[in-house]
Formats: sequence, structure tokens, C-alpha cells
Amino acid sequence: AHVIGMSTMTAGHKTLLPELVKELKALDREDIMVVVGGVIPAQDYDFLYENGASAIFGPGTVIPVAAQKVIAELDRRHG
Repeated sequence: AHVIGMSTMTAGHKTLLPELVKELKALDREDIMVVVGGVIPAQDYDFLYENGASAIFGPGTVIPVAAQKVIAELDRRHG
């Protein structure tokens, strides 16, 4: 896998993202990009970026634009 997308209906982003990133590190898979989506309070964005989110996509995200961002980040990471 190159990307994992994470979304939760229970506002668990701040709990689940650090756990996911920790497990990826334990598996020596820090190369896997994690993106987060859903209804996420703006005040949580910095926390999520600081804890391993490569991108955050909220409601109204234009899918082709999101795809371009993900592809650009993958290209930056993997050349």
C-alpha cells in the first residue's frame, strides 16, 4: 500500500491517527502516506498534521483536486 485513508463517524481522528501512525512505524512502514477525511474541526488540523496526516480532506472536497494532491505527495516521497 502507498496510501491509507482514514475517516471516522465518531470524531476519533485525534485518537486513531496517532495509533495508526505508531503501528505503521512499528511495522517499519513509515513510507505509507496517511490521509484523513470527514467532518473534522478546523482546530484539529494542526494536531493531525503534527501526528502524521499528510493531507486532510473535509466536506466539499473536489475529488480530482484531492487526487492531484495525493499523487503529488506520492511523487514527492517516492519520485
